[in-house]
Amino acid sequence: MSQTLRLILGDQLNIKHSWFDEPQKNVRYVLMEMRQETDYVQHHIQKIVGFFLAMRNFAEALRQKGHQVDYFQLDDADNTQQLETNLTYLIEKYGIESFEYQLPDEYRLDQQLSAFCKQVSIPTKAYDTEHFLTSRTFLQEFFKGKKTYLMESFYREMRKKYDILMDGKEPLTGKWNYDHDNRNKLKDPLLLKAPKTHPKDVSKLMDVLTASGAKWIGSIDAATFEWPTTREEGLEILSYFCEQLLPKFGQYQDAMYTGHTFLFHSRLSFAMNIKLISPLEVVSEVEKYWYSHQDKVDIAQVEGFIRQIIGWREYMRGIYWAKMPDYASLNFFEHSRKLPEWFWTGKTNMNCLHHAIGQSLDHAYAHHIQRLMVTGNFMLLAGIDPSEVDKWYLGIYIDAIEWVEITNTRGMSQFADGGIVGTKPYVSSANYIDKMSNYCDGCAYDKKKKTGANACPFNSLYWDFYQRNEDKLAKNPRIGMMYRTWSKMKDQQQILEQAKTHLENIENL
Repeated sequence: MSQTLRLILGDQLNIKHSWFDEPQKNVRYVLMEMRQETDYVQHHIQKIVGFFLAMRNFAEALRQKGHQVDYFQLDDADNTQQLETNLTYLIEKYGIESFEYQLPDEYRLDQQLSAFCKQVSIPTKAYDTEHFLTSRTFLQEFFKGKKTYLMESFYREMRKKYDILMDGKEPLTGKWNYDHDNRNKLKDPLLLKAPKTHPKDVSKLMDVLTASGAKWIGSIDAATFEWPTTREEGLEILSYFCEQLLPKFGQYQDAMYTGHTFLFHSRLSFAMNIKLISPLEVVSEVEKYWYSHQDKVDIAQVEGFIRQIIGWREYMRGIYWAKMPDYASLNFFEHSRKLPEWFWTGKTNMNCLHHAIGQSLDHAYAHHIQRLMVTGNFMLLAGIDPSEVDKWYLGIYIDAIEWVEITNTRGMSQFADGGIVGTKPYVSSANYIDKMSNYCDGCAYDKKKKTGANACPFNSLYWDFYQRNEDKLAKNPRIGMMYRTWSKMKDQQQILEQAKTHLENIENL
């Protein structure tokens, strides 16, 4: 009987995939912990541990179902630490006659596997991951002939296609989007609830990683690692989200608060991005919960959550496959400044950045507004090289895989794509940060001052950004008001001088 080898990547842990319906005597599966993957960017230690532990759990789940599984641990003697050579080793060891894999979600790995398949002398075949709601090419085909890819149009198509929050061909309540209701500052911390966690001791895995010589960023409590690393844990977090957090999610999804890391966010992104749970089952469960608890949860909370998953998440993946590999080098503003060293430590006098970065280093997590309007906002205003931005975001967050990271950072956050993802740059002064958080309380900088010794850097950098990019932005219809306001300001020169001082002193802000 001819033997088939099937590869499972670290973000392809989908036990519901048709591959795993029935064990087959002639099929072997392989998962690999490799320095190739720990080293291509400097990752957060919790991200490395999360991936490896989830992979080990998944391999055991497959064995329990009767599948044949080969697993390369990082310290195995026969682990070459490279994908191609490990595969070649197994092909030779077992006399493999055909090789199969699921389509990778990273361009880097897609290219690597395509090249490998051209080199081997046995038949190869690629399968869909059976996870996403759309194919790689759906978004590009949906917007064929369009200059811009409007997310709202795509989102409505997804709602219709999967009959989510729909009344026939129309949205329930007659309204598609409740984004306007999702912008509230948290004023009552007593509303907050502790996140659902699954503490586990990962000391032995940490010993392996330390001995390997792998490098990482961030911190970890090896005795109580809390991220979900099994499907069952992911489903428990989903249930907890529906019951405890969903009632306030939409209302406060953009809020930031120093006293709580996760607020009402689900913490499901890691479990979804490694495919322990699927977007459709998450959305279906949330919708189902809402239908039976409308006295407790209003539709604005539900729609805001569902839009992030079937709208934004699928949309970003579609952009990725439509625009890569060129997307990874787009730099609309030609920014080239190096990322300040304090992005790796959190040691800055700017309270908002201190908290957002510190939280990221401690938990490998920050929600979308912290990423977009605090860290990303500063990076854009300061003119940081988008490649530096990509590496930081890809490394520091446990849910960051390139297909979702680079489209959010180089696109939405940095506007480096010139408007493919966003219709305008997302920048703000201290006013927005203060409006949505308590970060400005007790800060060394004054949120109201544009100039002076303790003026908040965001304020002068905001106007400096618009001034230096006027040739690229002045004709943008969503920005015209900013330039009209700027033209009437009498302290332009002082503001620009203040911004220059901040940038020259960027390492000490």
